Amino acid sequence: MKERKIGILGAGTWGMALARMLTNSGNDVLVWSAIEQEIDNLSAARVHPNLPGMVIPEALRFTKSLEEVCSGKDILLFAVPSVFVRSTAAKARPYIRDGQVIVDVAKGIEPETLFTMTEVLADELGKEDGPKGLRLVALSGPTHAEEVAQDLPTTIVSASPDQTAAELVRDVFTNTCMRVYTNADCKGVELCGAMKNVIALGVGISTGLGYGDNTRAALITRGIAEIARLGVAMGCNLQTFAGLAGIGDLIVTATSRHSRNNRAGFLIGQGRTPEQAVKEVGMVVEGINALPAAMELSERYQVEMPIAKTVNAIVREGMSPADAVRALMDRNPKDETAAGYQDF
Repeated sequence: MKERKIGILGAGTWGMALARMLTNSGNDVLVWSAIEQEIDNLSAARVHPNLPGMVIPEALRFTKSLEEVCSGKDILLFAVPSVFVRSTAAKARPYIRDGQVIVDVAKGIEPETLFTMTEVLADELGKEDGPKGLRLVALSGPTHAEEVAQDLPTTIVSASPDQTAAELVRDVFTNTCMRVYTNADCKGVELCGAMKNVIALGVGISTGLGYGDNTRAALITRGIAEIARLGVAMGCNLQTFAGLAGIGDLIVTATSRHSRNNRAGFLIGQGRTPEQAVKEVGMVVEGINALPAAMELSERYQVEMPIAKTVNAIVREGMSPADAVRALMDRNPKDETAAGYQDF
């Protein structure tokens, strides 16, 4: 395969796992971080502190210059947390060329605008002084960085209404360890990526309370029903929610020891405050950040989302987890199939 020049904005676990993989596939990869000390440490030690078993290839390069990481790249990858996507895009805007292929791997919904991350990028980079004709792709799926860093078999979705751009990203990211599918339903794929973190928080809370596999299975199954209901109301493709970016990503986030959302929920279920749980996890917990947008979307589209609302009551309104679960179980059950996708 032809060598591609790839710039990666963000040196967290996911950005670095992808950077290593892309380098080992024969691409010219350059990584930037807003934290200069992080760049110094990675360059010197060739090890990421949160991926201690991953050796950074000597061919993988680092920079403190936004201009350098953006300039002359075939693909520009945004791998910063969702809360920093807009600010990073604003700083990078002067250096991004017209027609640039931009891939986002952050998962979230911007609370103020209810934009997905590619919509945030389109909005911020599309300002009057910004580049024209950008080709935006969301890369999302059941992909914990810890496993990608070990070359364990992984599948992911390259989502964009621009089929050529989605296929380019598919071809560049596909290798012996990663299989990439394409999907034109970019909004659906991104909605899954944001909302599954909320449900995973709920699953973690249930585990922290001492509940078992039955509860976990119920929350995952009814959780994807809530996400799908919202997605269909927003014009997304129902099939997206039954795929890798939907149920696939929800399963891995709600069950894996690598999931920071599952871990934070577990700690909350055991009695920690949300603030204490985030501090103990030590990394961004995207599910907590997604809650305001989830509640606003549920209200705007008049979609019933009892699990998400229960997680919100615990995390943002101070409701006791045990009381919240009792209230959720007291709800009047419905027929699973009678209402079709409306009650998916």
